[in-house]
Parts: sequence; C-alpha cells; structure tokens
Amino acid sequence: MGLEGLLFPKSVALIGASPRKGKLGNVLFKNMSSFPGQFYPVNPKYGEIEGVKCYPNVSSLPQVPDMAVVIIPADPALGAIEECGRVGIRNVVVISAGFKESGPKGAKREHKLIEIARKYGLNVLGPNCFGLISTEAGLNATFAMRGALPGNIAFLSQSGAFCTSVLDWAWKEKLGFSHFVSLGNKAVLNEAHFLKPFAEDPDTKVIVAYLEGIVDGATFIRIAREVVKTTPIVILKAGRTEAGARAVSSHTGTLAGSDAAYEAAFKKCGVIRARNVEELFDYAYALAKQPTPKGKCVGVMTNAGGAGVMASDAVEEYGLELARFGEETAKALGEFLPPAANIYNPVDVLGDAHLERYKKALDLVIDDPNVDMVVSLSAPAPLISFLELARAVSEAKRRSGKPLTVSFMAGELGEEAEEVLREAGIPSYFDPSRAVRALAVLHRYAEIKAAERKRPRMLAVDRERVEEILERAFAVGKTQLGVEAIEILSAYGIPVAPWGLARTPQEAGVLAKEIGGPVVLKLVSPDLVHKTEVGGVLLNVPEDEAKERAEGMLTRAAYRLPQARIEGVFVQKQMPPGQELILGSVRDPQFGPLVMVGLGGIFVEVLGDVVFGIAPLAPAEAREMVEAMRGYALLRGARGRQGVRVEAVVEALERISHLVHDFPEIVELDVNPLLAYPDRVAAVDLRITLSGGEK
Repeated sequence: MGLEGLLFPKSVALIGASPRKGKLGNVLFKNMSSFPGQFYPVNPKYGEIEGVKCYPNVSSLPQVPDMAVVIIPADPALGAIEECGRVGIRNVVVISAGFKESGPKGAKREHKLIEIARKYGLNVLGPNCFGLISTEAGLNATFAMRGALPGNIAFLSQSGAFCTSVLDWAWKEKLGFSHFVSLGNKAVLNEAHFLKPFAEDPDTKVIVAYLEGIVDGATFIRIAREVVKTTPIVILKAGRTEAGARAVSSHTGTLAGSDAAYEAAFKKCGVIRARNVEELFDYAYALAKQPTPKGKCVGVMTNAGGAGVMASDAVEEYGLELARFGEETAKALGEFLPPAANIYNPVDVLGDAHLERYKKALDLVIDDPNVDMVVSLSAPAPLISFLELARAVSEAKRRSGKPLTVSFMAGELGEEAEEVLREAGIPSYFDPSRAVRALAVLHRYAEIKAAERKRPRMLAVDRERVEEILERAFAVGKTQLGVEAIEILSAYGIPVAPWGLARTPQEAGVLAKEIGGPVVLKLVSPDLVHKTEVGGVLLNVPEDEAKERAEGMLTRAAYRLPQARIEGVFVQKQMPPGQELILGSVRDPQFGPLVMVGLGGIFVEVLGDVVFGIAPLAPAEAREMVEAMRGYALLRGARGRQGVRVEAVVEALERISHLVHDFPEIVELDVNPLLAYPDRVAAVDLRITLSGGEK
C-alpha cells in the first residue's frame, strides 16, 4: 500500500484529543487544528473541544479519514488501532509510548500491534514516535511547539528528541522541510518505506535521515540504489563504534565492527554519509538548493589571501581540483586587477577592492569554461559591504547556473545579506573549508548519478560440491571447518595451493611425492583452534620425510591431547614467498554477508588495512575495494618490489563474495593468507564458521 494518505492526507483524526492544557492530547489538538482539510478530534469524554465537535470513537466519524493519530495509553491504543482497521482507516500514526522500548510487557504489546497491522493492511508509523509534519498538506501532527517551515528537504529521524532539536534549530536558520517524519520503534513502517514516496514528491529535492539502525538492509539497498538516481540521500548513522561484545572467531569478524557494514552498504547504494549534525544539514542545504556540477574543478575568489589559502587546502582535502583558467581569463584579469593581485587560482582581488573590481573578477572566473563551481570568499573590507557582495554572487550564480558557495568571514553578515543569500539558495559559512565541503558533496552526488549500475555477473561454479561438503559437516555437527575444506574454494574457482588429505602417515608420504616437495603438514582436528601450539603445523618438509614427520605429528597430538578428534594430516605444497593478503566474510544481521580484503601480516594485524563490501560483488565493486586499500601501491609494485597480478586478486574477492552470498549458512570465512604473485594467486589456508549445525 502506498503512503499517499500518510504524507498527503485530506482528512485526519486525533484519537486522544484533549482540552486540558499540559496534556499531549491538547498540544496535538492545537497543532492539528490548523490543518486545512477535515479534522476530527476523538475522545469519548468530550462533546466538543474549543468549539470543534469531538467524537466518541472512529466508528462514529462522518467519513473514513485518510489518517488517524493515536495519543492514548498503550493498552487502549491497541483497541483504537484495531478499530481504525475495522472502519477502513489505513494510515495510523502511533505517538503513544509503552511498547518495546519499555521492556518485555511492552514488546508483547508491539507484537500485537504488528499483528493488527497485518490483519488490516495498515501503514503504522511508530509507535513511540514524535509524529509527522507535511508542510505540503499543511499538517503538523507532532507535539512540537511549532511546526516546520516549507522547504525541499524530506527528513526522517529514529530519535524523537533529535526531531524537536532540529525543528527548533531550523526555525532559527530558516531551513524548510517538505516532510518531517519521526520513525519511532519502526514496528511496521521503517526508513526504506519512505524513500520512494519522498523521491516521487516533486517538492522534495533531498532526503535526509538520522538513523541508529536499518531494519531490512537488503531492501534498503535495493530501493536506495534506484532513488539516488533522481534524489540524493544523506544519512547520519549513529553508533559507529562496536556496541557490545560479539562472539567472533575469525579475523574478519574481529575487524568488521558494528559500523563497517553500514559504510559498505551506503557506498554500494550511493547514500552520502554525514559524520555529524553539521555535515548532515550542510549537505542537505547544498543538495536541495544548488545544481550538480559538470566536473570537480573549483574557482576560488577572495579579497583576503589567507582565506584563499584555506580554501585551496580544502579543495585538495575534499578530492576536488583548483581549476586552471584559460588564457583569456588570466589575460582579462591581469588587465584590470592591481599588480599585487593574484590573477591565477585562487584569485585575490585584495582587501581594498570595491564592488565593481570583485564583481568583474567573479564574473570572469565563473564564466571560465574550465571552472565547474566557485567558492566566493571575503573578509570584512572598507570599500565593500556584505550586502553588496551577496547581491553580486547571487546574480553570478543565477546567470551562470553553476554551483556557488560563500564564506564571508565575519561575525555578523547582516540580516539583509543573509536573506539575499537564502533567496538565491547559496550556502554561507564562516569557515572557508565548509564552503568547499558543500561543493564537494555536490560533486559526489554528480558522480553517484552518473555511475553505471554495477551488477554481479554469473560465475561458473560447482555449487553442488559445496553443498556436499557442508552437508557432511552438518551431519556430524561440525560448525568449524579448517583447511581440510579448502575444496570449497576450488569449487568456486578460487585457486588453491596443491593439496591432499592423508588419513595415515603412509598416505602423507604418497601425497607429498605426488605434490612434489617441499610440503607443509597441518594437523586436521575440529578440537584444535591453534595447531602451532601442539606442533600441528610443519613447514618446508622434504617429500621423502613427509611420512616420518606426519607420524611424529600424530603421535604427539595423541599424547598431548588424548580427547581431541584427529581426522588426519593436510598435506600442501610449500608455496614460495608472495604478497600475503586476507580475504574474508562475516554475516551482518542487517545487510547479510560482508566481505573483506586486506594486506596480510602486519598490515592487517597492526594497521588494519582492510576494506569491506556487501556481497555479492560486481567485478567493478571488487576492483574498487582492492584499489581502496592503503597498501594498494604494494600490489602494483613500489620501491623496486615486483607487483602482483591484481586482476587475480580482484577475481578471487569477487568469487568469495558469491560463495558467501550463495550459502547463508557460512557465517564467517577467512582465507588467510591468499598469496599473490606476478602471474597468479593461491589460497593456502581457510577457516569457516557455520551456523547452528544445520542448513
């Protein structure tokens, strides 16, 4: 069911309306009384409230309203919601608290609410939410002291308290919203349900959200990937650090943390991530008011050298470039600017500049075909006012159609100057770096819109072989698989070092000769986590010594760990030194399998040089992950070191992503190390954790 009746209602009911001051039912009543459509207060205690007819229940209403707002205690709220369903109301905003946020009893109430919603096909916002505002519909269904100014930003928040703070701040900043929605407990409707309706609203230019978590990661990614092609999405995700201990047994699980999946998911679907509230609304305003640039070249205009230097630093910091002016622009600037002025980017017209000098230089800069966007800077100057500058930059933006931000470095611009900039949709900041950052987010969104949809490809794999191996493990209750299951990698086309599994020392000797020494011997036991501690790993074993060394290994294990289950000896070719990498996966509760690539050895153990992505990966996504490693230059060859076959690393990562996506019972996986060479890669160790012991 669509959200038309929730976001653009023509008739609304308030269940729990009250004439008593100090009650939320009264605050809601006053806020909703200004609604231009039909408004029906509902409360059996009153015949009217402040001259407005009040109804005993929704069954007695003269029409079925598009939406009902519930602000009564949790237990009677459930009955009221069910009554809404019976009479045909399909959109319900439950502001009432006392649900899962209040403990086990409240969780049972919320489960009942979900059952009612399913029974009647209800769109339920909340419970335990702040409500919603639709400036287009003229509805303030919240308990805020005042609503929202009209605007082009659709806002979602998981925190009701954050909603009240944002509304209060937005009035001061004169920031407007098309929709303002508090998600509350997200019992039925969650963030993903609002993305398409917001994007389809012509008055919404950008979607902004504060989230503490995402309910259905796969659905969110699917919808967001489509929405960002027309409407930018900016999210401030709280809880970036690991919240609570989580039992993990792999390197990947240890390194992932609670935030890595969100970072990877947002990148996959083109969501722009804000790190703090300042960034959230800086990005929102710029994206709502400014056009997207054609490129990343910035022209910097200033009357203060220091401001120009700060802006130039920020241009590089945020991944943009200082534009190289054409010869005609530099020549024209040189013809009228004083000799002490700088005619190259950044253009400094000096502190004694009057309006005409600044304006003429700005017009030349913004009209240069090599300039994609402009940041206009000014310190207080004796011969020019901020109001004059505001008018000049507004006209330049209007005429050129290029993105433009300003940093007028003064404590007080004056209300008139601020109003001129607001009317032109020009972001204004004291700090030049914020002005540049606003341009950077415009360029980032331009890249998102232009990017081709990356789709995973079909791979030739032996899925049946993997199923057989996993079924054998489940049959005997194994949830930990080691290198003896390395055939799983081969089945998915991932190269492995030549190997074999010996049940006896004699078999180990035969395998060593077949493989060709020297070899590595590894004890195979589901009861041993760290084999090296019991002498369970032997390196560089000559092939003619493999039988004797395997026999000694098995004897020591039987003596030291008599209760351990010993399944045999894994015999593997001793590979020459190569660049060590780690490939891995851990299953995230929201987004599914999270895959990882990183440099091995000290790079992963100490430096944590790893990159995460959401499976399955398209080839281009796998390559982007590999190239995003800080140590990527080592793979290409640096300081005399020979490079490795990067394409093989990329394909191995891609195939790992398909493996863990195809088999959800694989909850953790490590290939550590994957050895990379100039002509190939080879996996030499594997560790897998399976879920539960059954598929």
